[in-house]
This record gives sequence, C-alpha cells and structure tokens, in this order.
Amino acid sequence: MKEKIVKKVLIALDYNPTAQKVAEAGYSMAKAMNAEITLLHVISDQVYYSSEEYSPIMGFNGFFETDQIQHTNIDFLKKAALHFLEKTRQHLGDKTIKTMIGEGDYADSILKSAKEIKADIIVIGSHSRKWLENILIGSVTEKVLHNTSLPLFIVPTKQKK
Repeated sequence: MKEKIVKKVLIALDYNPTAQKVAEAGYSMAKAMNAEITLLHVISDQVYYSSEEYSPIMGFNGFFETDQIQHTNIDFLKKAALHFLEKTRQHLGDKTIKTMIGEGDYADSILKSAKEIKADIIVIGSHSRKWLENILIGSVTEKVLHNTSLPLFIVPTKQKK
C-alpha cells in the first residue's frame, strides 16, 4: 500500500462558538504531519449575521452592532471574516497559516476551496443538529462528505449539557 503524504490541510470554520475546537484540532493534526494550513470561512446568507443568537468566538462577541448588521454589505462581511480568521491565526500562534474566504453555499464553497488549494484533507466540525433539522436543513458536513474523494477529519462539536 502506498502511503499518502498530507501536505495541505483546509480547516473550514464558521462563527459557531465551537469553531475554536475545530481550529485547534485541525491545527494539531496538520502540525503533526508538518502540513501547510489554510483557514476558510464561508460567507453565505446575510441573515445568519443578523441573528440575535450570533455569537462569534475568540474575542468576537460584540463585533457587530445590531443596526450595523441590518445594512451590512458583502465588503463589510468579508472584512469581518478576514478579521475573524486573523484572530484565529493569532489564537493558534502560527503566522504561516494561510486564510481564505469563500462565498455562497457552505458545502460547495468548502469543496471548491479544497480543490483550489489542492488540499489533501478537509477539517470540518459537525454540530450534531437534531434529526428533524438535519432532514429539513441538511448537513454541511454530510454534503461535503458525499461530494468529495478527499478524506475528512470531522470534529464533533456537540455541546455537552
């Protein structure tokens, strides 16, 4: 059996508070393999950013003001995403980490980005939604899994009660 060397790791992050866990797990794996790391955030539906439940991670609470969000344009969202990715890079303590922003459907953008950077593995979190939500909304992780030949490192992020 030929051994596959992992050279590039794509870590897909959303603004869920559990993204820190995904970033740290993906970073640890990538560093153990001496792989290049790219952090990805996908900008999709602007409604997500205007939610009252919006709760970013790693020092991002209060980044958006409610009235600001309602008039948010894509340039502002990109700037905020870059800021988020930079804060994540600082949290991980590695200036060699690359960052990128995708737009559109989460799963499609993750797959497109992985192809673009020639990733060898994708790191993604699984929020473990309730089964009914999964049926109605669909799962980004599941869609990525079914539409790629790349290995996935899925980090379970279900919060303990």
